[in-house]
Amino acid sequence: MIDIFIHMEESPLLNIRGLTVEFLTESGTVKAVDNISFSIGKGMTTGIVGESGSGKSVTALSVMGLIPSPPGKIGAGEILFSSNGTTENLLRLGEGTMQRIRGNEIGMIFQEPMTSLNPVFTCGNQITEAIRRHRSVSRKTARSLCLDLLREVKLPRPQEIFGSYPHQLSGGQKQRVMIAMAISCNPSLLIADEPTTALDVTVQKDILNLLGELQQRHGMSIMFITHDLGVVADIAENVIVMYQGQIVESGRVAKVFHQPVHPYTRGLLACRPPLGHRPPVLLTVKDYLSAEGRPPVNEDADILKTGRERKKRHENMYARPPLLQTEELCTYFPSGKTLFGKVRNIVKAVDHISLDVYPGETLGLVGESGCGKTTLGRTVLKLIEQSSGRIVYKGRDISHPATRELRDLRKKIQIIFQDPYSSLNPRLTIGSAIAEPLLVHGLVKGRKERETKVSELLDQVGLPSEYRGRYPHELSGGQRQRVCIARALAVDPEFVVCDESVSALDVSVQAQVLNLLNRLKHELNLTYIFISHDLSVVKYMSDRMAVMQNGKIVELGDADTVYASPETDYTRNLIRAIPGTGKQ
Repeated sequence: MIDIFIHMEESPLLNIRGLTVEFLTESGTVKAVDNISFSIGKGMTTGIVGESGSGKSVTALSVMGLIPSPPGKIGAGEILFSSNGTTENLLRLGEGTMQRIRGNEIGMIFQEPMTSLNPVFTCGNQITEAIRRHRSVSRKTARSLCLDLLREVKLPRPQEIFGSYPHQLSGGQKQRVMIAMAISCNPSLLIADEPTTALDVTVQKDILNLLGELQQRHGMSIMFITHDLGVVADIAENVIVMYQGQIVESGRVAKVFHQPVHPYTRGLLACRPPLGHRPPVLLTVKDYLSAEGRPPVNEDADILKTGRERKKRHENMYARPPLLQTEELCTYFPSGKTLFGKVRNIVKAVDHISLDVYPGETLGLVGESGCGKTTLGRTVLKLIEQSSGRIVYKGRDISHPATRELRDLRKKIQIIFQDPYSSLNPRLTIGSAIAEPLLVHGLVKGRKERETKVSELLDQVGLPSEYRGRYPHELSGGQRQRVCIARALAVDPEFVVCDESVSALDVSVQAQVLNLLNRLKHELNLTYIFISHDLSVVKYMSDRMAVMQNGKIVELGDADTVYASPETDYTRNLIRAIPGTGKQ
């Protein structure tokens, strides 16, 4: 048993000893958490880092007393929590006592605010319910306290937010509502379970700064769960690294971040695209574990080689005619109507954008949510009709294609969507999902040819052909995204829009998918528009980078040049917000 105590005084706020959590599955009992021990001192922030399935969230749910039984159960251990001068083992308390502690003594921010907030109640209603459940106050007082909380988490127009439903708020605003709810009863311990994973880097930084301010103001401890060591470096004093239900490394953040000992920790750090150079292949956790922690490639030699090749390739690439051009492209949406149906406002999602994309290029498109990145990508694909301007593909105007022309265009231009969970039909097998575009476009004849082509596509994206008969729920997130890539490649496209196609993945799985996209680009001579809010990923993947704000391109140039010498304050803010860089 690894015994880890991280605290600043003799009596920690939370002390976990030998915790084991088991789940009963069809194949037997699985230890999701395997004999772990650590403690968190009062007023301290401890980060728990690891990939999906490492046991991070199960540890947090164990502290909250929310392990579903069955199929889960606490196999062994103690969870000691100190409050009001007494220390109790949370695992021995009844449900009534735990309900009092939840929210009152221990608050929790869940990963996905859209599913955590009730869509049929206003945000104010949900926060006041939490306040009145734990504090004996009137409805009027609870409303006043709720408005104070909304101001404390820096939400604009608290009165308006109070009466708003979750779907009316942005992702960052919803997460602030969740934070307000979690701190509504001034808990001693706040558990934040991946609270910034789905957010833009700038919004993510705002949330991290907010949590730091709230901690100082209220003196609470924070257990911060994430898969990204860079995020932990920005908020925590101490870090615990979990792998397959066990703690493999722990200590002060600075030491673990700069001098990692365990191969798994080194792998997690190496998975993030480096900002100082561009290795031809990103290393993964698997590389480090199989090499016993030693990098499996000579990075210095590859950096020099890549730099020379990159410059020469760009000279050849930009000497050719563009593959895709947009000329003063606009896509507007009506926002709100009067009683008589007259449009009140117009949202300029894409506002007079002119771009050239060259054969074999990866054009990175970066910006915050709502800046117009996805709308631009979908307008180019003709999934959204433009309001004005022109789209030219291989010298031909495709702004308003006929039905037959659009059908042929679909074979040339494809898209990989952000969420591999919702992109695949849960009722179709993997083989059927990949074969669907082949059948729609009449590219195969007969069952045997179809199965052969599907197997070839699966092999191309690094999946066994046996996966043809599996369903999406039987695959991991990274495997599902590979299936989505295989489906996009089924029609032999020339141009692919990658719309936030790695943002929902763990950093190690993200590295694998980025490597796959780069390999396929060179093997199949593909051209990409790579959309992301993560500037470090865009910089690594892109030849040129376009920065979008409020529907416009505010900066465009070589990806390395834009990062090293940004011209606008907006781009500089995006760079400063990259987690773990310390770039000021």
